[in-house]
Amino acid sequence: MSAVDKAEVQAIDKRHYMPVFSRYDVVLSHGDGPYVFDTEGKKYLDFLAGIAVNVLGHAHPALVAAITTQAGKLIHCTNLYYTEEQAKLVQTLAQLSGLDKVFLANSGAEANEGAIKLARKYAKQLNADRVEIITAENSFHGRTLATLTATAQPKYQHGYEPLPPGFKYVPYNDLAALKRAMSDKTCAVMVEPIQGEGGINIPDDGYLQGVRELCDACGALLIFDEIQTGMGRTGKMFAYQHTDVKPDILTIAKGLGGGVPIGAILATDKVASAFGPGDHGSTFGGNPLACAAANAVLAVITAEDLPGNAERIGRYMLGELAKLQAKYPTVIKEVRGKGLMIGVKLNQPGREIVNRCLEHGALINCTAGDVLRFVPPLIINEKHVDEMIGILDKVIDNL
Repeated sequence: MSAVDKAEVQAIDKRHYMPVFSRYDVVLSHGDGPYVFDTEGKKYLDFLAGIAVNVLGHAHPALVAAITTQAGKLIHCTNLYYTEEQAKLVQTLAQLSGLDKVFLANSGAEANEGAIKLARKYAKQLNADRVEIITAENSFHGRTLATLTATAQPKYQHGYEPLPPGFKYVPYNDLAALKRAMSDKTCAVMVEPIQGEGGINIPDDGYLQGVRELCDACGALLIFDEIQTGMGRTGKMFAYQHTDVKPDILTIAKGLGGGVPIGAILATDKVASAFGPGDHGSTFGGNPLACAAANAVLAVITAEDLPGNAERIGRYMLGELAKLQAKYPTVIKEVRGKGLMIGVKLNQPGREIVNRCLEHGALINCTAGDVLRFVPPLIINEKHVDEMIGILDKVIDNL
């Protein structure tokens, strides 16, 4: 292909790409800040951000410079050798989280897979029968066999049986149910501080503290999956920092590299000591290019206080969405969110509204069937929110 032809791109994709995505009728070309452009020149306000990935928006100069510079020096080397970018990144993550040790992976699923392995390895040193990991219904932890088993949603598990044993599910935000499920076989509890794919479900005040207390009483580890909630999205660098709770293991990915694939497992010294040489590894995880990208992202997040911006702009957006709910009560059932992780629960399926927003120049998506999800870049301001609200208002009014 010389000049980009939309129909040709789509035809090639249909012939050769495995049919696992329900794609929208657009071929994206490039981006600038909170906007992306398609191959036909149309501009879109991106309030999906690669599903909470592009925290600095598109083509951020600091990220572009870091990637370009590192690509000219060293893109990859085996983890058998030290690199400056990796050492800098793990030190920064430890400082920001208050945890001690870090393992770098390539994705959120890999980070959660590694967290499951670490929890089991640690628990088995104390009691060989401690293998069960408890997760919450409507959670999402990844697409590998172990992480989709941890994901307590049958729609993701169907067709992949037999699933790995050792997982148990309880309702989210239900401490009584969790307490009943725990036993001397409980290795760990793995939970999202806010459920993302499950529909932007925010737990009651005290829930995370209660989970911590139950884990301590049972002798189980607490794993926070912050793949979607981390990197400043909820108004703090990590969502658990809205509370006084600290996990034993923390997983992050998505926004960490600003679009460059990278994930991480963080843990206390005590838990991380369960891993020794050869117990876990990765060929590409923590490569210099991905680490340079992550270091640039963290530098911008910190210097520009993007968690603070997410808190302020998120509060503004929640207020504007509440006005839309009052205007369209038969369409909008509930508005909920924290920072720039916002869900609008509808009284109808959300796919049509998503499609109409695309036609009007805005990218969002629908999760859990009837929840519009807004996870824009953390660099946005009020005028971008006003633009999104204007599009959504027009779309709902036309419906």
